[in-house]
Amino acid sequence: MINQIYQLVSPRQIEISYKDESLAQDKIVVRPKYLSICNADQRYYTGTRGKEAMKKKLPMALIHEGVGEVVHDPTNRYKAGTKVVMVPNTPVEKDDFVAENYLKSSKFRSSGYDGFMQDYVFLDIDRLVELPQDIDLKVAAFTELVTIPMHALSRFEKKAIKKRDSFGVWGDGNLGFITCLILRKLYPDAEISIFGKTDYKLDHFSFVDNIYNINEIPENVSIDHAIECAGGKGSQYAIDQIIDHINPEGSICLLGVSEYPVEINTRMVLEKGITLIGSSRSGLEDFQRTVDLYFQFPDVVSKLSLLVGEPFEIKSIQDIIKAFDSDLSNSWGKTVMQWSI
Repeated sequence: MINQIYQLVSPRQIEISYKDESLAQDKIVVRPKYLSICNADQRYYTGTRGKEAMKKKLPMALIHEGVGEVVHDPTNRYKAGTKVVMVPNTPVEKDDFVAENYLKSSKFRSSGYDGFMQDYVFLDIDRLVELPQDIDLKVAAFTELVTIPMHALSRFEKKAIKKRDSFGVWGDGNLGFITCLILRKLYPDAEISIFGKTDYKLDHFSFVDNIYNINEIPENVSIDHAIECAGGKGSQYAIDQIIDHINPEGSICLLGVSEYPVEINTRMVLEKGITLIGSSRSGLEDFQRTVDLYFQFPDVVSKLSLLVGEPFEIKSIQDIIKAFDSDLSNSWGKTVMQWSI
């Protein structure tokens, strides 16, 4: 069959390419239903990723957050119509010590490898996870983002000290909101605090114990562990504040992506015996844990719906461009595309 792929060929320019795919191959075919735009997609779309990266990775279909329905399964594991979340990380080898998302050989969709903006996506059987069939697909569309803090906390579990009475999350954006929500479920007896700077965003964090403006943090506030979700230039200021308020031998999970190096007060890191834990992307196990969380706590999906507005229905390339351009001015929540093209 001829599959249509909607590739970014240069900043803000998307064209259709065609690829001949065989249904005889051992791949599960998924029809995308809802796709979600990530900041990384925007850096490619706007051309701010850097000339070398753009030259190396384009042309390429964007989007690594998405859900769809199975239309063909040669293994007969999934019935046609089964709702699934698609896993963008695609390992080509297995390592006994290094997780799939850290292997240099792994391919990642929408990062040098075609993403989910296709008529049909051809996936290995271990690159999808079945969703609750009554789930809101607009919310499930950005499950990949939810797996990021889920993966970070799985690393935290292995590396941090056992004292876990309080957590602080720096960053009041989408990632900070999701991280607080997961912490609330995984550590129900812990004190959860959010540290941010934008009042209307902080108003959404009604389920945490404490809300602090980063410019007005009381001196006596202390936490056992912290998750940094600020990113960009804000990473340095967030890490600096965390080091001031974290208890000795606490851990800092670093999730915010910065394009430039940031300074860290290593003197106090050493003095307090702080552990810095870096995390990037996620793998199949993190997707399965996240979907299990959806099954166990349906209210998680309800709270995540606060991040979603009316989806953009996509019937043409021009609709894709409208969605991406609108997302650039979106200061809260996720831009979701209903894939009807």
